[in-house]
Amino acid sequence: MELKLTNEQELVRESARDFARKELVPAAGAFDREGRFPEEQLERMAELGLMGVNIPAELGGAEAGVVAYALAMQEIAYGCASAAVTMAVTNMVGEVICAFGTEEHKRRYVPRLTSGEYKAGAFALSEPQCGSDAAGIKTRATRKGGKWILDGEKMWITSGDKAGVIVVWARTGGPGAGGVSAFLVEQSAPGLGIGRHEDKMGLRGSTTVSLVLDSCEVDETALLGEEGGGFRIAMMALDGGRIGIANQACGIAQAALDEARGYSRERTAFGSPIADLQAIQFKLADMATELEASRLLALRAAWLKESGRPFSKEASMAKLYASEAANRICFEALQIHGGYGYVKEFPIERHYRDVRVTTIYEGTSEVQRLVIARHVLRELH
Repeated sequence: MELKLTNEQELVRESARDFARKELVPAAGAFDREGRFPEEQLERMAELGLMGVNIPAELGGAEAGVVAYALAMQEIAYGCASAAVTMAVTNMVGEVICAFGTEEHKRRYVPRLTSGEYKAGAFALSEPQCGSDAAGIKTRATRKGGKWILDGEKMWITSGDKAGVIVVWARTGGPGAGGVSAFLVEQSAPGLGIGRHEDKMGLRGSTTVSLVLDSCEVDETALLGEEGGGFRIAMMALDGGRIGIANQACGIAQAALDEARGYSRERTAFGSPIADLQAIQFKLADMATELEASRLLALRAAWLKESGRPFSKEASMAKLYASEAANRICFEALQIHGGYGYVKEFPIERHYRDVRVTTIYEGTSEVQRLVIARHVLRELH
C-alpha cells in the first residue's frame, strides 16, 4: 500500500497550513465572539485556489484533485472551522455545477466562485419539515411564460445570505424522489428573501439562514441537469460533501489534540506536569489513535472519488467515524484542561462547540449508518 503524497498534494497542504496558522488561528476567536463572517480571509483563500481545489483550471480552479482538497480542508479547519465550512460548501457547489451544469452555467458561475468574486456558494436542500428525507421536500417550481416560479422555504442554509449562487431543490413533479429538480438561483433573483439568522452553538463565523422563496422567478435555463433529476444530484453532492466534513472534523480534532498536549506539558499538579500522569497519557494516546484512524478513512474516501471509483459507503464511513471521534477527542481535550477548558479564554471551548455539528450536517450519524448498512447488505463476498 502506497501512502505517499504527490508533490502537488504536499504543496496544497503546506500552502493551506501556512495560511491557516498565520491568518486563521489568530483571528478565529474573534470571528466566534463577534459572529463575524471571515470575508477577507475567504478572499485570500480564493487567491490560493482553495475555493475550487478540484475544479478544472480553465474555470479558475486549482485542478489539484480530491485528496488535495481533503488535505487542505483539514488545515483550514484546524485554523477556523467556520472558514472551513464556507470553503466546503463553496467547493461542493462548484463541483455540482461542473458535473451537471450546461457550458453556460459553468462559464457564468464557476469562475466567480473560485475567484472569490462570489463570497460563497450555497446548497439549499433542507426545509423546516424536511432534513434527512430529501425526497420529501415541499418547495414547488412551476413553469410560467419561459420562467420557473419557485415557492417555499428552506432552512439551515450555510452562507445563504452571502452566496452569489444557490443550488435550490424544488418539486416539479409528483411525490417522491422522481419529482425533484435542482435550480441555480442567484442572490439577486426576484422573490428570494433571506429569513432568520440562526444563533448557533458553534461555527459562529459562518452564517446559517432560512430562505423564503415567494414567487421567486428564475429563467428557464436555471434548471440544473434534467427535470426530475434533482434527487440524484443531491445524493451525489452529499457523498462528496461528506468527505469534506470528515476532513473538517479531522482538522478540528487535531487542533484540540494540540491544545491538550500543550496544556498538559505546562499545567502542573502534585509537583510535576500533568503530562507525566498515566491517566493523561492514556487519554492523549487514545485521542491520537482515533484521529489517525479518522484521517485514513477520510483520505481513502477522497482517493476513491479522485480515482473515479464508487465511494458512497466509504464517504459515509469516514464522515460517521471522523465526526464522532472528533467529538470524543474534543471532549477529552476539554477534560484535560479541567476548569480552564470551560471558559472562553482557552480555544478548546470553541473547538468543543464547533465540532458538535459535524455529526449532524451533511447527514446525521444515524443517516450515515443507514447508508453504510444498505451497502453492507447488498455486498456479496
